[in-house]
Amino acid sequence: MNFQKSSEAFECAQSCIPGGVNSPVRAARAVGRQPLFIARGEASYVWDIDGNCFIDYVCSWGPLILGHAHPEVLAAVIRTAQDGLSFGAPTEQETLLAQELCQAVPSLDKVRLVSSGTEATMSALRLARAATGKKLIVKFEGCYHGHSDGLLVQAGSGALTLGVSTSAGVTTDIAELTLVAHYNDTGSVEALFKTHGDQIAAVIVEPVAGNMGVVLPQERFLHTLRSLTKEYESLLIFDEVMTGFRVAYEGAQGHYGIHPDLTCLGKIVGGGLPLAAYGGRAELMELVAPSGPMYQAGTLSGNPLAVAAGLATIKQLGEPGFYESLQAKTAQLALGIKEAAARCHLALQVNHCGAMLSVFFCEGEVRDYESALRSNTAHYAQFYRAMLKAGVYLPPSQFEAWFVSATLSQCDIDKTLHYASETFEAMQDQA
Repeated sequence: MNFQKSSEAFECAQSCIPGGVNSPVRAARAVGRQPLFIARGEASYVWDIDGNCFIDYVCSWGPLILGHAHPEVLAAVIRTAQDGLSFGAPTEQETLLAQELCQAVPSLDKVRLVSSGTEATMSALRLARAATGKKLIVKFEGCYHGHSDGLLVQAGSGALTLGVSTSAGVTTDIAELTLVAHYNDTGSVEALFKTHGDQIAAVIVEPVAGNMGVVLPQERFLHTLRSLTKEYESLLIFDEVMTGFRVAYEGAQGHYGIHPDLTCLGKIVGGGLPLAAYGGRAELMELVAPSGPMYQAGTLSGNPLAVAAGLATIKQLGEPGFYESLQAKTAQLALGIKEAAARCHLALQVNHCGAMLSVFFCEGEVRDYESALRSNTAHYAQFYRAMLKAGVYLPPSQFEAWFVSATLSQCDIDKTLHYASETFEAMQDQA
């Protein structure tokens, strides 16, 4: 494949955009190459500006569960755009989307629409402090909850890809308000509560981690978080920006039967446009301005185009058999990749949940941050580059989830597994 136009576009971008990208992991440094510049997408495919076509497992980092340019989503956005792009005033569609979210996600009585996942998690933590009068937050190493200052401590996602645990510019005073526990290690959480329980406002967690690669919660882990937060009168916050409507229609909380106090949603709820939400029990949400004293605002919150895309997307997700089909595709991919690696005697683990999966080039189960870091990132980079040349577009980082869309066909899956097998064979020969 020829990537000349992408290379030229990246050189131009670097002259006026830091690192040439508007979100760090897009730079593809972790896989030893430059980024693709995408021209268009349709169903399960994207085309770059050089005209190369790829089966897409990035899906705009998760939102495009219906695939690219879904006709009903596009139609809804176009209809809405014809009436105006933004008003900074309430619209009826905002209420409809809020009702859909509250009906779908078990713990939601009320929600506030915002524009990004970072804004949702930041606001939920502020609300937790307002509700409890406490100042400390517990998060888990390897989990990423956006780029607000207090959460860039032992963070996953791009921060993990770039090999840093705390961002420059995050002061010690702010970092000290965040306590870090080990994912899937209930003992580490219990120890923090024993020492700081009277000061902990909330525990925030990805119920299925997706920002150190996909890591599933071990048995009783989430239940223990629920019982501890109740015992110490703290709040439990589920960051379902990634897992909401992707693990299951009712989110990971419905899948695992846990009701958090607050939930953060994003990605899919905007149907591919910038939109997110946070919500929870009515008495908590009534603390949010203008009903209560916890201030949060946003000029483009509830933007009509994003709301229209979100509503059109969620409507499709409620169709009978939608998630069963999507989960079957993901499971087939996961099993096929694992079997192909085994035939080549490559150490490879595959974690998957709902319509998310990750591969880890290592021995042994990947169940937390430490075991995720055992993965051979050089092997992943080699795998990424080979798959890209074959026409399969994967996340340009070992520590990001793959996303499966409903438009992924059996032919797409067969091609992906065929190219993965060929790549593993080549890696075996080079070993």
